[in-house]
Amino acid sequence: MPQQPDAQARYSRYAVFVDVVGEGSFTKAANRIGYTQSAVSQTVKALERELGCTLVERSRDGVTLTKDGEQFMPYLQAIASDERALAEKQREVQGLGRATITIGTFTSVSRNLLPRPMLDFRRLYPSVRFNLRQSEYTSIAEWVRNGECDLGFTNLAGAESAGLESHSFGPDRMMAVVPPENPLAEKDELTLADLATQPFILLDEGRESVTLHAFEQAGLSPHVCYEVTDDYSILAMVRQGLGVTILYEMMLVGFESGVVVRPIREEPRRTITLGWRNSATLPLAARRFAEYLIRELG
Repeated sequence: MPQQPDAQARYSRYAVFVDVVGEGSFTKAANRIGYTQSAVSQTVKALERELGCTLVERSRDGVTLTKDGEQFMPYLQAIASDERALAEKQREVQGLGRATITIGTFTSVSRNLLPRPMLDFRRLYPSVRFNLRQSEYTSIAEWVRNGECDLGFTNLAGAESAGLESHSFGPDRMMAVVPPENPLAEKDELTLADLATQPFILLDEGRESVTLHAFEQAGLSPHVCYEVTDDYSILAMVRQGLGVTILYEMMLVGFESGVVVRPIREEPRRTITLGWRNSATLPLAARRFAEYLIRELG
């Protein structure tokens, strides 16, 4: 049953008036928005009293704007449009309220890429909560694929292998890290062949290991003595002379103390990639944060 305006407050008098003019009929506008024709007529009259003039002429042929109505119409349309935008934003914010965004990530992203966007996003949506789960590419991609994480940072190969939708942010090159007392520290640039001769501490990157792939492409096999998931543990091990390693440039910024960092001639690198299972079913909060990340980080 059609309702009175007070019972259906989602339509302001400005929106009702714009609908009447658009439909060219009180009856059609009333049917479209679920009001009685009497309620629509009263709403338009109230607007005319507010503006102090007659806005429309009523005839058997329908509703037409008066000269005053033509003058006011662009402003009334703008108000109605802004009200719709405001209502949409309100629904969006309410939809994000108390939402938890679960993100699979790894050390360098957790430390360098995520803090500022998370802070800024929570300024927009203060009730949103973040849950960061840290691991290597393969596990992260699997978490996203099976729904344990909404979003996941991985490398491009990991996202593609898991069949995820994704966006790539760009390359992050790998650097050689050696103890200061190691003879390799005397060189300005190292090769994978140099590193293959040393006790090697391998960063566990899952099945899509950029390090192992780089050695394989060079026809080399590193002398892996330790395999470790945590980058900072690897740095501590290098400082204590347990071996050499390859770590990502982004992760190393600010942590070069006690080790020697050198570029690698072959320039192995990963492509940092954000993945998600399906855009159509991605929770609203996670989708908005993914859009924010892509807009802010490129």
